[in-house]
Amino acid sequence: MDKVVRTAAEAVAEVRSGSTLGVGGFGICGIPNTLIKAVLDAGIDDLEVVSNNCGVDDWGLGILLANQRIRRMVASYVGENKEFARQYLQGELEVELTPQGTLAERLRAAGSGIPAFFTATGVGTQIADGGLPWRYDGQGGIAVQSPAKETRTFDTAEGEKTYVLERALVCDFGLVHAWKGDRHGNLIYRSSAQNFNPLVAMAGRFTVAEVEELVEPGELDPAEIHTPGVYVHRVLQLTAEQNTKRIERLTVRPRAAVDQDSAGAGSESVGGAV
Repeated sequence: MDKVVRTAAEAVAEVRSGSTLGVGGFGICGIPNTLIKAVLDAGIDDLEVVSNNCGVDDWGLGILLANQRIRRMVASYVGENKEFARQYLQGELEVELTPQGTLAERLRAAGSGIPAFFTATGVGTQIADGGLPWRYDGQGGIAVQSPAKETRTFDTAEGEKTYVLERALVCDFGLVHAWKGDRHGNLIYRSSAQNFNPLVAMAGRFTVAEVEELVEPGELDPAEIHTPGVYVHRVLQLTAEQNTKRIERLTVRPRAAVDQDSAGAGSESVGGAV
């Protein structure tokens, strides 16, 4: 089946307001930015978004947040977005913080047909005991807090150990970014972009992939495919203009320090480019 669509608007045409939206990427690496913009342009709102983080103020999921399109966020890290902090503290956004490994496993479990699992992560903390502020009331008080989760003790090689029950995160829709993909939806992610993308692709009931390079069925080495096409419903080939990438935080040495290091290399330095 040819799953390729011509435009980003077509790719997200099935997404509706009030949906749960899984979004791949880590920071702003490997994020489906074109699909996120298409969701914004379509006027979709009241979203519950599941992603490692919420982008930055003017990129990635940050643009949905800035336009008040996100009602609830399930994430493991939110430290690069000032608007996120403002909305959360003012009671405009509900936030469920989840340990990063647990978030990944909750997504993987959803795609594997596993409704819940036990993990040692979070035992003895508010993750298990409840009481984490999910939503503030805008006056400094807590309007909604996390509930206590079921715990159980199991015999292990190290003796009895307590675990907490975590539920799978099934998403109505999944948006992912891939390096290569074919018309059947088989996907390959490049380097660190193989982060949450494969997990989100599995967890979405309806998954849309944007790809940098589109190839014909049979051209991808089956041994290199990260996401089989059975998980993917729409494929969008990015144009050169759409395939724009940013560095989240650029850190460089002052020019004077670079010049000093170059001068100190002496006559033994060959080339000297920094």
